[in-house]
Amino acid sequence: MKLRHSNQIPEPLVTPSGEIVYELIGKSWGEDPAPNHSLARIVIPSGKSSAQHYHRHSEETYFILEGEGNMRVDEQDYVLHPGQACLIEPGEIHQISNQGIYDLVFLAVCVPAWEPEDSYEV
Repeated sequence: MKLRHSNQIPEPLVTPSGEIVYELIGKSWGEDPAPNHSLARIVIPSGKSSAQHYHRHSEETYFILEGEGNMRVDEQDYVLHPGQACLIEPGEIHQISNQGIYDLVFLAVCVPAWEPEDSYEV
C-alpha cells in the first residue's frame, strides 16, 4: 500500500485559468509513481475555471465535493452539485467553472494516469 496526504504536496499546480491542482496519486508521485491512474483534489475559486481542453487517451471522472460546478462538454452545459460524478471520455472538449461565491472542490480521476502531454487546449 502507498499512502499520501494532501498536506504532503508542497506546491500544488496553479494553472493560468485559476485551478489549484493537488495530485495525490499519479505519474508525478516522486520516485514511486502510479502509472495506471491518477487522483487529484482540485480547487477552483469563485470566478475561475479550467481551460477548455480535451484528452486523447485518458478518461476523466469528476466527483464534486463542495460548491457548484458549471460544466461544458462538447457545447452542452450542465450544473454539477456535491455528490455527483461525471465521466468525460477521450476526445470530449470540456471545461468546468465556478460561478458561485464559494470554492468549487472536486476529485478528478484519470485512467490512464494524467500527464501534461495528454491535455490539449482548444
